[in-house]
Amino acid sequence: MSTLAPGGPSAGAIANLWWVMLAGAVAIFGLTTGLLGMAFLVRNGGPASVRLWIIGLGIAFPTTVLIVLLLYGLVIGERLQPVAAADVVEIEAIARQWHWRFRPVLADGRGQETIGVLHIPAGRPVDVIVRSEDVIHSFWVPALAGKMDAIPGKTNRLRLVAAQPGRYGGVCAEFCGIGHSGNRFLVIAHDPASWAGVLAAAS
Repeated sequence: MSTLAPGGPSAGAIANLWWVMLAGAVAIFGLTTGLLGMAFLVRNGGPASVRLWIIGLGIAFPTTVLIVLLLYGLVIGERLQPVAAADVVEIEAIARQWHWRFRPVLADGRGQETIGVLHIPAGRPVDVIVRSEDVIHSFWVPALAGKMDAIPGKTNRLRLVAAQPGRYGGVCAEFCGIGHSGNRFLVIAHDPASWAGVLAAAS
């Protein structure tokens, strides 16, 4: 359930963003701490010191770092948006206190519903269509993608990609009542043969 152990490209991009933001935060914190120390050590500084330490390092450096982090975050966020693709699989995820129901969206409109277990193909993009039947929930599979809120009356879409077949834990990341702590689900990523069996059973 760690966001720093990604199992797919979307989660990998989020993990990289986390590390980049951590490095930026450490740089700003280190500089701020250094400036604080210099304030105690240097008693008499001229105009040059003011320009260097206060304007250059105290204002310009943190501002530059924050702007770079903002731009990088916007680029990563744009890459995580679902885009049209020929091999996208669509699956409905319907939240309710306190469980998740999943159903593949098939061409004929049929699909076998599962409770607490989301079946997806490995190596293919999967668009999870997230909805809620009661209160606000939040769909989250840390190893595969970011969070997406399930809001009553609204439909949201989240792109998942599992690089390898396997099992991944998912949780509701929004407090949704007394049963919130047990509102978990399992994602099973199948190889092509196993996924064909899932589709056959669902149709």
